[in-house]
Amino acid sequence: MSRIPFTKMHGCGNDYIYVNTMLYTVPCPSEVAIKWSDRHKGIGSDGLVLIGKSPVPEADFSMRIFNADGSEAMMCGNASRCIAKYLFERRITEDTEIRLLTLSGVKTLHITANNGIVESVTVDMGEPQLEDATQFLPNGELCQGTFVSMGNPHYVIFTDDVDRVGESGPSLEHHAAFPQRCNIEFARVEADGSIRTRVWERGSGITMACGTGACATAVAAALTGRAGRSSQIVMDGGMLSIEWRESDNHVYMTGPAEFVFDGEAVPPNSLITSL
Repeated sequence: MSRIPFTKMHGCGNDYIYVNTMLYTVPCPSEVAIKWSDRHKGIGSDGLVLIGKSPVPEADFSMRIFNADGSEAMMCGNASRCIAKYLFERRITEDTEIRLLTLSGVKTLHITANNGIVESVTVDMGEPQLEDATQFLPNGELCQGTFVSMGNPHYVIFTDDVDRVGESGPSLEHHAAFPQRCNIEFARVEADGSIRTRVWERGSGITMACGTGACATAVAAALTGRAGRSSQIVMDGGMLSIEWRESDNHVYMTGPAEFVFDGEAVPPNSLITSL
């Protein structure tokens, strides 16, 4: 089978394998995502991202994202920032404003660059969709949280023990209240006003960061009176700046994106043949 060139990138440690499908075809992306994402037998990542041309005039490019378990995700904030860096620094576009088509709709990416290098990307994540807080009984303890959809579902629980997300995340992700499963955030407001957050990501498990999760956490903090409209969300892999603007009710996420390496791989055997 033909080798497929790829680029590994990360946003605050949330790492994905990116393939430019305007040049290369990825057969059976769900299967490829599972095999390539394996951190022992594959390339290692939180999933696979396919970059393509938009089939509709309302957007410039498209994104499809497959989690490490092969399920297709609707949106990923960290991946969208990486796509902006990829498109701009690889000279696929000269625009510093990019309209990206996702399964959650068109997202606008605003690039801040210096001498052709992307320093940060701000993503207009759109309006959050809210539901009443729900109570669960995972592992024998009552957890009350706030449901926020940022194009994908999130359940945010404020607790002093954010590390317990690894214990409670699996049961909450698959709770009967979430028929499509759910991303789970355990968060704690720190003395300096920042919000320490750990994430159990639907389909991937614990990840170093989650852009939509950071947005959901900031919205939940504002809704519950724990923070204002702007928050610094500190995740395992770094910090994201989130603003929930009153002017348009949209959530704006700003953060970095980084290249890790380029390579070639053969699906479905997950053999990296060159770096």
